[in-house]
This record gives sequence, C-alpha cells and structure tokens, in this order.
Amino acid sequence: MKYAVRYYTRSGNTERLAKAIAEAVGAQATSVDTDLEERVDVLLLACSYYAFDMDEAVKKFIADNHQKIGEIVCFGTSAMMKSMKKPMQKLLEGYDIGLCDEEFHCRGEFWKFHIGHPNSDDLKNAAELAVKIVNKK
Repeated sequence: MKYAVRYYTRSGNTERLAKAIAEAVGAQATSVDTDLEERVDVLLLACSYYAFDMDEAVKKFIADNHQKIGEIVCFGTSAMMKSMKKPMQKLLEGYDIGLCDEEFHCRGEFWKFHIGHPNSDDLKNAAELAVKIVNKK
C-alpha cells in the first residue's frame, strides 16, 4: 500500500499535526504546494477550515491530483469546526476518491482561543489514528 502525507496551514498548527502523523507512519509531511509524484492508496490530508470553507490551495491540490488519490483521511485543526467530513465530501463530489469514515480533528490555537493547541495529546492521538489506518489497509 502506498500513502502520502500532505498538509495546508496558515498558522503552523496543522503543519505540526501533519509532521506528527508523518513521523508515526514513516513518511514525510509535504505541503499541498507539492503535487503527488505517483498514485497513493491513502492520502493522509491535514487541512483546516477557514471562514467556513477550505482554502483554495487544498481545492487546487485535489483537483490537480485527483487521479492519483485512492482515498483521503482527514486530519484537521480549527478554532470552531469539529469535523472536516462534510466540507470534504462536498469538495470530493465529481471525483473518484474515497473518503475514510475515520478522521481526526482538534482545536487549533487562534488569537486568544485554544492556547497551546494542538497540544502533545492532540499530536499523539492524530499519530495513533494514522498508524491504525495505515496498518489496517
């Protein structure tokens, strides 16, 4: 099975999450600015929800790489949202990409809110889920 870790971040919160995930599964966390070189069975995608939408960089990455992605597992941080599932389902409409039922989401530090997140427990829990999913495939 082939997998990759990609992320999009504005504040660095989600990049920290992606790096913990990548380290746990023995991969490299790379920004969505870098296209996939080959098809992957599972894309561990760490992204955030900003102003009630996914960033255009995430949308572009999926559009440009959709033929190289078998399934996406969502990992995310945000100040308000508790899940990336619905926005990701909407984004994947029209693409032949599966969306894993399991996802990881935690609070991300924003302004005066959720100071210190993602914290060490958040990073550990995200990494454990990534390992579980990769080992199950």
